[in-house]
Amino acid sequence: MPPIGRFRTARSAAADSAAPTTFRDLVPTKLAAALWDRLQKYKKISGFPQQETCELLIVDRSIDPIAPVIHEWTYDAMCHDLLNMEGNKYVYEVTTNAGKVDRKEVLLEEHDPLWVELRHLHIAAVNKKLDEKMTNLKEKNKAAQIRLGSREGQELTTRDMHKLVQALPQFRDQIEKLSLHIDIATKLNKKISELSLREIGTLEQELVFGDASSKDLINIFTTNENLTKENKLRLLMIYAASHPEKMDAAKRLQWMKLARLTEEDMNPVVNMDYMGVSVSKKESSGFSIKFGTRKNKRGLRKERNQDDEVYDLSRFSPMIQEILEELASGKLSKDEYPYVKEPSAAQIQMMAGDSLSVRSSPANSRPAQSVRSTWATKAKLSDDGQSSDSSLRHAHSDPKITGRRIFIFVVGGATRSELRAVHKLTEHLRREVILGSTSLIEPHEFLTKLKLLSVFKEVSLDELEI
Repeated sequence: MPPIGRFRTARSAAADSAAPTTFRDLVPTKLAAALWDRLQKYKKISGFPQQETCELLIVDRSIDPIAPVIHEWTYDAMCHDLLNMEGNKYVYEVTTNAGKVDRKEVLLEEHDPLWVELRHLHIAAVNKKLDEKMTNLKEKNKAAQIRLGSREGQELTTRDMHKLVQALPQFRDQIEKLSLHIDIATKLNKKISELSLREIGTLEQELVFGDASSKDLINIFTTNENLTKENKLRLLMIYAASHPEKMDAAKRLQWMKLARLTEEDMNPVVNMDYMGVSVSKKESSGFSIKFGTRKNKRGLRKERNQDDEVYDLSRFSPMIQEILEELASGKLSKDEYPYVKEPSAAQIQMMAGDSLSVRSSPANSRPAQSVRSTWATKAKLSDDGQSSDSSLRHAHSDPKITGRRIFIFVVGGATRSELRAVHKLTEHLRREVILGSTSLIEPHEFLTKLKLLSVFKEVSLDELEI
């Protein structure tokens, strides 16, 4: 299954900031070239397909420095951001009728149909759906009403759910799944309140879309006592990314004092420079080579026309979504994302056919209900020992998927908001979109890695093994 390969050029990465091109900017270029050389060797093998049957785009993490740190309000992302999960493992406690506390572990994966149904929904929609499911179960089962009648209108506890299992053994699996996700949602809602995440999330969205300024950031730092160090840093990183060249040494010192952060704490903010963000103005030197500079056209996001309901805290869409839409429609810039090898006339015609089917497909039609997971990582095993791309094996059988596959690989880690975006695009484009990366990163992991960047020496392409 050879792909038609494209990559984010170093010229594009350098042009997004005032910094000169570095070896880091050339990593997608080298990876694309190495993959092309490997495919040419494979093509010499008897029986190996000679025609490209899919599209591949290679980018790096600098395409979107905001996505890893902005709070994502969908169920899956919030679980991994707020609940200290180990991989996909969730640990919770259940109190029995005898008062004994049982500790349970569960994997939040494809085998749980309720998880699959909820994972990409906004937390508000999750709360509503869980409430509806519990109400329906109580209304349909008199035994449940008898057992829970005394608690009508009150929040259900895991102990209540355990009583339901005893009263309705035939619904054991359904009730236990509900109990699990009610427990998770309850903990998430508690975290939202304790950490003032609604206020933080609102400011994040407003910073990204240009509706807030440094005054709003100063206000939340001086009035909100619930801000954790991590959330202060995430706000400052979003501010730096959306307001380039506004954080020179003097201003950084002011922010440090205001947010009560140390110089070491501020390293992730300063190191956003490695992500293509112009954190502060660059001093002009006597001589430097630059590919040409322009203001970051992707710094502030524009409002998107959304087909589905949009919550105020979920206006943000990762840049991958826009790039993949442009790729699928044939509008992706060849200057910023050149081909490894220019496609033939026949291949261009084939891609034009895919683009035409995207434009002519009913955008508001009912989405495919059997879209499978589109996450893939390099030789990565999930917590149950299964390859993380195992769910892709039969994805081609979905009759609603009509176009050729699109692969996008992110060097430096992909986010859960990007994972959600490719799920959505698979439905919208009617083409299977598969996200691959060196890792799936959580916000706290990204901050830790970014903090350490300043202690590493510059990457040498000769030392880079692919």
